[in-house]
Amino acid sequence: MTELPADAIYDLRSPTDVALSPDGERLAIVVDEFDPDEETRRSSLVVVPTDGNEEPHRLTRASSASSPDWSPDGSRLGFLAARETDTALRVGADEDAERGGDEDRGEGSESDDGDDEPTTQLWVFDLDRGGDARQLTDREEGVREFAWAPEGDRLVVSARDPTQEERDYLDRREEGGPIETERLQHKADGVGWLDSVTTYLFVIEYGSREETRLDEAYGAGAMEPLSGLQPAWAPGERIAFVTNREGEPDDSYAMDVCTIEPDGSDFRERTDGSLMASSPAWSPDGERLAFVAGQPDNWCVPSEVYVADGEVRSLSATLDRTVARDARAHWLDGETLIARVANEGNTRLVRLPVDGEAAWTFDAQGEGRSLAGCDVASGTVALLVDDPGTGFDPYAFDAAALDGGDEPLTRLADLNAGFERADAFPSMTRIEVESEGESIEALVYYPEEFDPEEPVVHPLLVGIHGGPMSYDEPIRSFDFAYWTSRGYLVMRPNYRGSSSYGRAFCESLRGRWGTHEVTDIVACTEALCERGWADSERLFVTGFSYGGISTAFLVSQTDLYTAAAAEHGIYDLRSCFGTDDTHRWLENDFGLPWEESESYDAASSITDVDAIETPLLVTTGGEDWRCPPSQAEQLYVSVKKRGIPAKLVVYPEEHHAIGDPDRAIHRYEELATWFERFDPSRE
Repeated sequence: MTELPADAIYDLRSPTDVALSPDGERLAIVVDEFDPDEETRRSSLVVVPTDGNEEPHRLTRASSASSPDWSPDGSRLGFLAARETDTALRVGADEDAERGGDEDRGEGSESDDGDDEPTTQLWVFDLDRGGDARQLTDREEGVREFAWAPEGDRLVVSARDPTQEERDYLDRREEGGPIETERLQHKADGVGWLDSVTTYLFVIEYGSREETRLDEAYGAGAMEPLSGLQPAWAPGERIAFVTNREGEPDDSYAMDVCTIEPDGSDFRERTDGSLMASSPAWSPDGERLAFVAGQPDNWCVPSEVYVADGEVRSLSATLDRTVARDARAHWLDGETLIARVANEGNTRLVRLPVDGEAAWTFDAQGEGRSLAGCDVASGTVALLVDDPGTGFDPYAFDAAALDGGDEPLTRLADLNAGFERADAFPSMTRIEVESEGESIEALVYYPEEFDPEEPVVHPLLVGIHGGPMSYDEPIRSFDFAYWTSRGYLVMRPNYRGSSSYGRAFCESLRGRWGTHEVTDIVACTEALCERGWADSERLFVTGFSYGGISTAFLVSQTDLYTAAAAEHGIYDLRSCFGTDDTHRWLENDFGLPWEESESYDAASSITDVDAIETPLLVTTGGEDWRCPPSQAEQLYVSVKKRGIPAKLVVYPEEHHAIGDPDRAIHRYEELATWFERFDPSRE
């Protein structure tokens, strides 16, 4: 098989979000793709009919777009984008007069001389009338989220609103001034250094663009910089959102569901500070409010779907399974919801009656494909289906087919039909391995020439998922294709600590990093060697985030692997505390470092660096506030001091994830070169 070049990533398109029109007849899709001319990642907005009879129609081209949401009558499509200022706001005399003219325009978009970078604003396509999108907001600090009013005549947005003193500070920062803070939660990955500016909800009149700030609807809490306020407007005159009203919000992951009238009156807290709530969703009649919530002080406890209708109660507690990351609950009707829930190395749909038992549904999905997105409207269900064999694409079907056994899905787009190396994507099989009396599941991706029934040994790449409260499931991944096209088997183990096998399985690793997951990953690796699948002399391991943490634990406890790459991890919990954006998480799991020093040392691979003999590549993002780059430097220098082959790669300006396509390409090539360098079968 011809090796898949790393720069083929420029040819791939991946859906990241879907939004159904209210009548269920059209689907808006956000498609992530790389722009080879600008060497950057973009998110485009496309619309396609849900009957599958037409090709998708692209709405945005030049700039990224996100968060599509249809007006209640389906005639308009709102979205967020950082684009050049709407011409109407530049030269429209009437509208400028309403807003105070050019002097008060702010810096929501590029200035006339093009010096200022545009910030994210709210835009709306009028799909009945056609034409380009209309810019609704022009806020200097941009807009983060929005939702439509039930009549479509207003919208609610969340946006930062600095005081004059805060504005002066931001201006000094912009000019290179010092960072000043008194916040406990003083940084957030991908956001940067935090300040004291408050985010509020604003109600906007669609026609006039006039804004009203809701003073009691403001954001706070350690999670708020990452989660936002997530506003949702009820069919009646109420707006739901999430925030924190703790005494010290920055020292808590709690997020409460609150409601307020659109005139800013009648603020109410619907939860009591004991949950980390997200994604409020109103029932069709506006009488019930559903949301997803987990435990703020223990992320190993499965997150659940709750409903507030006089009392707050969980609808999914009996499952002992967690709602999938970033998933929300969707109302099928006034009495029933569905949600994507993690279950044994997969993401499945669950039916959740308001008065009844939660039950798994949509058996037509099967075990070999996963669900990465969902929306429901007027009896239509839209899904993003990830299938290792056929691709990652949007589908739709009639909600009545949820309980049917036949294939109900209509594929709405083949997003990668033009990808020239479709043959490079590997097949996948599941294996089960016993480890300390526990059944551990792993997914194995293999190249075209490999036959699991009559195997010939291949080099093995063990890829460890992050979290650790996460899980691997069947997906079609460029990452896997890149490695299998080079002759590797790729194994993705769902070690103890993974979150799709119930609370006890996940919680067994809480406060015990570097224990069970090491045992489980080694057991899965040795099992593939015993089966004659993997070459015991050509075993390689890597992982990102907690996968990087696990990689360092592995090489400090075993010399099983030929070479390793620890990517974007933390290796010394004591020195990490306070330099990352997860101080509260570390305290929840390990206590405070000055009180529980032994626990911190036990969960730090740096304390066993003298046992590392495996050649080690260490990578990090230059602005990674989740796993700070100083952690990678510590590990690298410690290993290098001992004379072990080691290399450090720092990606400037990158956060916890690598977003720049050229840096992503470099990462693939760097890993391949590192593993080949120590592969005994290669010259």
